[in-house]
Amino acid sequence: MPQKIAVVTGAGSGIGRASALALAAAGYAVVAAGRRKDELDKTVAAAGAGTVVAVPTDVSDEASVAALFKAVKDRFGRIDVLFNNAGMGAPAIPMDQLTVAQWKQVVDVNLTGSFLCAQEAMRLMRVQSPKGGRIINNGSISAYAPRPYSAPYTATKHAILGLTKSISLEGRADQIVCSQIDVGNAATEMTERMTNGVLQADFSVKVEPRMNVKHVADSVVHIANLPLDVNVLTMTVMANDMPFVGRG
Repeated sequence: MPQKIAVVTGAGSGIGRASALALAAAGYAVVAAGRRKDELDKTVAAAGAGTVVAVPTDVSDEASVAALFKAVKDRFGRIDVLFNNAGMGAPAIPMDQLTVAQWKQVVDVNLTGSFLCAQEAMRLMRVQSPKGGRIINNGSISAYAPRPYSAPYTATKHAILGLTKSISLEGRADQIVCSQIDVGNAATEMTERMTNGVLQADFSVKVEPRMNVKHVADSVVHIANLPLDVNVLTMTVMANDMPFVGRG
């Protein structure tokens, strides 16, 4: 069986790096995309004998995304899996204090970046032989339960669910499936602050549990390995004691 090709955005740290390494260990050739070349190079080095190629990319930039997928096509000729993982947040301040620039930056990376990457992936998946492939969007538990002072991040993650459903619907005729993985408190650099306490829905501050990021990466591999006549539309992977029910 020919080696499958996966593209992972935000692959220079956290969930992206862990997922890129897990996919490589599962036999995929992985194209690791992200803005920081030095961090992508660390992902490549950590893969050891696995096939991981770094392509510095700004997912919010249309030309940069087009260059990423041209590199994928030129080197591998196809794409089997896209993990739309790149994301960012804005400062945790009241919504009325945010600047429009801060809002737009989050929207450009989290939502427009996922759209641009999905668009390029679908263009290739439709014409490659055999056609089809799988797109996995990182939605976050913020796709349905907000934290205080997180309006840009929460709004984009809610929008990702709509994008996921739209891709899943539009891709059916060409064997393109789309899933969303909603992650709660994976132990990465981004969630280090939770060990000191974070703001809750009642505006108290509490320490929140975290889980090993490996469980997220394993879930990405599980979804990626499903045949194209099967889909997990949404999956939630979270620390068991995470108090997400009370949010929102």
